[in-house]
Amino acid sequence: MANSLQAALDGSAVEATPKPVRTKLVAKTKGKKPSREGTVLVGAHFSPDVQKQLRMLAAEEGTTNRALIAEALNLLFMKKGKDAIL
Repeated sequence: MANSLQAALDGSAVEATPKPVRTKLVAKTKGKKPSREGTVLVGAHFSPDVQKQLRMLAAEEGTTNRALIAEALNLLFMKKGKDAIL
């Protein structure tokens, strides 16, 4: 029996059945972390330099990215005359 490459060249290879195509994304509902219960993701895309600088600040201050972002949002809220909520 010829190997699969030779069989393909000879035209006698059996074609593999194509994998089914996923047409829509399914939201995950199981395995949600309890710490995320009652929260939503607020985000934006930035350059990798922003991420690096944020991580460096967090490390230098011994805190988390989330805490720094919360601080920044509260400063923005106060600047715009809104209550700090984070």
